[in-house]
Amino acid sequence: MAGQYFGTDGIRGRANKFPMTAEVAMRVGMAAGLSFQRGNHRHRVVLGKDTRLSGYMIENAMVSGLCAAGMDVFLLGPIPTPAVAMLVRSLRADIGVMISASHNPYYDNGIKLFGPDGYKLSDEIEERIEGMLDKDIELALADSDGLGRAKRVDGVHDRYIEFAKRTLPRSMSLSGLRIVVDCANGASYKVAPEALWELGAEVVAINVEPNGFNINKECGSTHPAGLQKKVHEVRADIGIALDGDADRVVIVDENGAIVDGDQIMALIAESWHQNGRLAGGGVVSTVMSNLGLERFLGDMKLQLHRTKVGDRYVVEHMRAHGLNVGGEQSGHIVLSDFSTTGDGLVSALQVLACIKRQNRPVSELSKKFEPVPQLLKNVRISGGKPLEEAPVKAAIEDARNRLGKAGRLVIRPSGTEPLIRVMAEGDDPQLVETVVNDIVGIISETRSAA
Repeated sequence: MAGQYFGTDGIRGRANKFPMTAEVAMRVGMAAGLSFQRGNHRHRVVLGKDTRLSGYMIENAMVSGLCAAGMDVFLLGPIPTPAVAMLVRSLRADIGVMISASHNPYYDNGIKLFGPDGYKLSDEIEERIEGMLDKDIELALADSDGLGRAKRVDGVHDRYIEFAKRTLPRSMSLSGLRIVVDCANGASYKVAPEALWELGAEVVAINVEPNGFNINKECGSTHPAGLQKKVHEVRADIGIALDGDADRVVIVDENGAIVDGDQIMALIAESWHQNGRLAGGGVVSTVMSNLGLERFLGDMKLQLHRTKVGDRYVVEHMRAHGLNVGGEQSGHIVLSDFSTTGDGLVSALQVLACIKRQNRPVSELSKKFEPVPQLLKNVRISGGKPLEEAPVKAAIEDARNRLGKAGRLVIRPSGTEPLIRVMAEGDDPQLVETVVNDIVGIISETRSAA
């Protein structure tokens, strides 16, 4: 059944519970391995993971499945998701696998798949792989003499560090900057501090002691309070918070204020636009990005293209329409001149490049627009389709009319939980709150009646 395994970002769930079991992981390895065999060469897979305990279980299960399909597996160990996407192309692999639940707690895990071009798989390819999982896939596996091999690959951290450094001009140094980097006890705990230090910065690294349980625990991009405190403590010029697999980034300025993905996109887009580098006349983001970003870009005669939630859809739109800056408010920033997926370290380096070029503090550079008041509330549901009920439709239509052109309303089912997400934004914060509460109340009443 479509959607039983794959969600908005690969397969994800609680470790050792369906669908994140060793058995499912092995079958995903089989199905993915069979789906990406091309020609008669030795087929190869690059397989990375973050630092959570269950990574050992999922990794070994996937290796079994991939080898059974006749794929040679290059084991990368703990490494950022964008590094896997880069190494698929660098090592001419047929497929890339990242075992990670991104910003989720240690007890969750996930499987992200990348094609030979380094991009996340399309819905169609995921559906094809999913369709193979509950069939007699064993009948199509390799013969005894065609099984794959697995080996650890050395030097992959160095490859990624050099790749990240080359996204800056050769002559640029980060000397004179004191940087606190929070690696979330995750996949970037080695590469991010090393890359920043090699570029000349004074680096204070925190949350770089993963133990299998502490990934994202009160740290990283979803919990930046510790980073804010450390920036104050060491009087740093900037703080950089990555998430567990380092495809997200949140910045903290020298005063401890948080700079989210919308502001980061605004800063990079403005800089690239001024330098003639911005492609496609705009930026791609999701329906959740703040209206203030849209207005800021509009003042520069640039367009904000909106997609549904998920960095995969942002990338698809960027590729289809020739844009090179995109991302999400949460800190997934995609710079397609460099990467095929969100890359927290590379995005942070572009912010640091702006600081060095303009010789101004982060607090002055990063506040590109005043965010429009925005409120998001979730309504838990147990089934049914409340958004199709007449009272809910009427409430939504009334809310849109009340907000008018001075606001926005986004209502969508969650892709990962049984929730309806209700978000509104507008210049009048009281109206925004009223509108959201009204819709939440109607959905709750409809849910109770059902």
